[in-house]
Amino acid sequence: MNILQGIRDYRLLNRHLYRFSNEQIRAYQLSELQKLVVFSMNHAPFYSDLYRGLPVGSLEDFRQLPSINKQIMMDHFDDINTCGLKLAAVRDYAVQRELYKEYLGYYQDQYVIGLSSGTSGNKGIYVTPKTMTERLPFAFLARSGLSSRDLPFRILFLLRVFSQGFEDINAPFIHLNYLSTMTPVDDIIRRINDDRINILMAPPSLVRQLLPWAGTITRPLKMIVSYAEVLEKEEKERFRRSFGTRVIEIYQASEGQIGSTCRCGNLHINEDLVFIELYDKNGEPVDRPGPLGTRMLLTNLINTAQPLIRYEMNDLIQLGERCPCGSSFRVIDKVLGRNDDVLYLANKNNILQPVYPDLVSRWIITTSDNIREFRVSQISHSRLEITIDVLDSTGETGAAVVERLRDRLTSELSSYGIDADVGIRVEAIRLPETMAKYKRFIGLAPEAADDS
Repeated sequence: MNILQGIRDYRLLNRHLYRFSNEQIRAYQLSELQKLVVFSMNHAPFYSDLYRGLPVGSLEDFRQLPSINKQIMMDHFDDINTCGLKLAAVRDYAVQRELYKEYLGYYQDQYVIGLSSGTSGNKGIYVTPKTMTERLPFAFLARSGLSSRDLPFRILFLLRVFSQGFEDINAPFIHLNYLSTMTPVDDIIRRINDDRINILMAPPSLVRQLLPWAGTITRPLKMIVSYAEVLEKEEKERFRRSFGTRVIEIYQASEGQIGSTCRCGNLHINEDLVFIELYDKNGEPVDRPGPLGTRMLLTNLINTAQPLIRYEMNDLIQLGERCPCGSSFRVIDKVLGRNDDVLYLANKNNILQPVYPDLVSRWIITTSDNIREFRVSQISHSRLEITIDVLDSTGETGAAVVERLRDRLTSELSSYGIDADVGIRVEAIRLPETMAKYKRFIGLAPEAADDS
């Protein structure tokens, strides 16, 4: 690790976050995008063909370039990456690593290979150069919302699958411990206490499992960092009260480090690491708080090994007001989920009404603190089946929780003119043992036939 380079990264990232004006952000992004496009056209045959004759003299020009998605990226993997890597060999390497659970190490001693199943099931392979992952500790420090006064960081990272990219976060002042999300809760608590962990990083679904044991943690945590799943505001407050510590979230994907938390605890788009375009359902740009961004395009500004330019994401984003920290980086008020999480239910006029996952999540988790985990499956455009995993910490029976939840959901949906049949069952829910993210919502496409 190059400590001097890391210190330069830390200072630069902090200066960008807190000192860049809107004009400086746009100028910086245009410069980086132009360099990225030129590099990609010179080193990736796919982009050379795709962008031939298309100017990028302005951000508006850039927004006119063709977009790509995961399927296109995988179909043209050999001609998109700039390292001469071949999909068949890389995929075989990634699958073998997964089968034998050998997650550390670099492909060809140069690249971290990420294998993402995605929520839709179509796999993606992502390449990150070793030279980039080795600079992660300072990027984490600059964008964690933590102060250098909190050093050293003793992090327990609860992950479904560990990888070399996470291992590279370790540094003299950042010690990262790893446990699988399948680890029994009492073993997780024991590790927190034995290793004097001060930062816990875990998906909300796993933090929820630890709630009954919060009082057994012997040394106060300085922070809980949520990732991988949507963190509802009500749940964030519940975690804060139960563990007596700050709760922040990071917005990370295989495609890039999209959002990080500032010193005020708000989530900002990392405008100097990714270029994010948001569009509403009519295709109009979303550049202010309020409108829902139903289409999101990501351009990774820093990874030239596998350039992802105007790459289709499936996330639903709502921007927030400017943050009191003073940063001009856009604030993410809500990550509402993914497009395929949206439920489409028929209203009284037999018109399909979109019901966004953040609403349903809020209705469920605020009905009872005993609901540890849940899953919502849309069977038809008039029927939902909901599975809840219920804690038995207050003596409230599962049947009582089911009844209250059914009444709550029926009432909330009725306020939108939706008369849906809601089935609820109590069942233990286990997190997936594979690389797949836990999928809390299983919906139907709006055009799907209603067989009810």
